[in-house]
Amino acid sequence: MLIAVAVISVLALAFGLLLGFSAIRFRVEGDPIADNIDALLPQTQCGQCGYAGCRPYAEAIAADEADINLCPPGGEATMVALADLLGRDPVPLDAEIGEEKPRKLAVIREAECIGCTLCIQACPVDAILGAAKQMHTVIADQCTGCELCLPPCPVECIDMVAVKQTIGTWKWPLPSTDEQPSVGLAPGG
Repeated sequence: MLIAVAVISVLALAFGLLLGFSAIRFRVEGDPIADNIDALLPQTQCGQCGYAGCRPYAEAIAADEADINLCPPGGEATMVALADLLGRDPVPLDAEIGEEKPRKLAVIREAECIGCTLCIQACPVDAILGAAKQMHTVIADQCTGCELCLPPCPVECIDMVAVKQTIGTWKWPLPSTDEQPSVGLAPGG
């Protein structure tokens, strides 16, 4: 009996060392370009780009399998940042995918909520809190405004409310490429 325990212990130690060596020797690192692209995306996980979330979309962009203009939540600012990062020319957002909208937040009219949990199941970032047959509420800091909770709601008690712009959320508007500067030197001057 003692010999069997010793043999199994030696085999376990040998296989453990072999696995440890393999993990160090054959380690696969992530794609740093995909990591940088993913950091620029808004992390709404809404799927509007045609991918399951921001990370798969970032990996597709890094592999030149997707355009940089497929993210309506990120809008033009994200597309321009991606163009700068990748050395590509900026292109308008793809109109078939959607249009850039102001940031919104889901708000559940709790008095009308029947507690079906369909919105909880649809939320990709777990921003909705509640239990079966109980009212639900939205964790405002977690909600990305992806609107994926709207279609499954059988009583339509979810509203999308525009997020008020504050000093912390305001972003400097990008200059339009078709406008000419209004201030400058006069010709010949």
